[in-house]
Amino acid sequence: MSLMRSLLLAASQNRWLRDHATQYSFVRGTVSRFMPGETLDDALGAAEALRRKKIGTVFTHLGENIKDRAEAQQVTEHYLEVLKRIRENGLDAEISVKLTQLGLDLSPHLCFEHLNAIIDRAEKDSIVWVDMEASNYVDATLDLYRRALTAHPNVGICLQAYLYRTKDDLANLLPLRPSIRLVKGAYNEPPEIAFPHKHDVDESYFVLGRQMLRAKKENRCVRAAFGTHDVALIRRLADCASAEDFAKRDFEVQMLYGIQRAEQERLANEGCTSIVLVAYGSYWYPWFVRRLAERPANLWFMVRNVFAA
Repeated sequence: MSLMRSLLLAASQNRWLRDHATQYSFVRGTVSRFMPGETLDDALGAAEALRRKKIGTVFTHLGENIKDRAEAQQVTEHYLEVLKRIRENGLDAEISVKLTQLGLDLSPHLCFEHLNAIIDRAEKDSIVWVDMEASNYVDATLDLYRRALTAHPNVGICLQAYLYRTKDDLANLLPLRPSIRLVKGAYNEPPEIAFPHKHDVDESYFVLGRQMLRAKKENRCVRAAFGTHDVALIRRLADCASAEDFAKRDFEVQMLYGIQRAEQERLANEGCTSIVLVAYGSYWYPWFVRRLAERPANLWFMVRNVFAA
């Protein structure tokens, strides 16, 4: 892992920086590149613009590690409102939730009740995505996902290619016909449990991605979504899908708002399923710094904002 990435990931967990960095205009200016605003209306407006470009949306309300029952209930009610607004606006949109935002740190039972209420309210032909968080939450997240999937086919899980364990997690999930979004991973994990070098993470991602495509072709995976901005990896996996005679619409890529916009539009124009994760909310600092750690070029974008301010 590069020194810069390590420093940024450490900074994402620093409470003092979270409380102070958000006050600077150049930081907020950079954040606006990756999220359309802090409100649900901001996110809905972005989804309308994306729809005109044949690009779908996944909404995520930023926040994590909630330890207050009332606040976890408020988050649940917020997502129920999001699903209502999606229907009212006729949007091609889904949601993605963090289990620690739904009360996992309080009680797995409480968290499942909140998750189940959200899935119950979602359209049956759309997916409620469950984000994967730091490695110490993987087992609990997978346990709750399996429980939810038993009752609801319209729930998906995020897997992280940088964890050594993910190849086994994928193999264990496939008999359940899951929907999977594969990402590289954005937390500060030790080399004992995660690949420390980028080229190893990239190769792990490609190997897992091929397995997901094969599983989808064999009807063992409902959705195989690739959450990455790595254009080279996307092209390699697209070639694999083409060699397996996949329909264009069955090749799905999910990217973050504001990153690789030209690639998002290219995929949509070619008939692939192009989806953008639209994040919003006031609790954006840790999420934002992890985005900087994923791609150093984003940090230089922020530095340029300093001198432009």
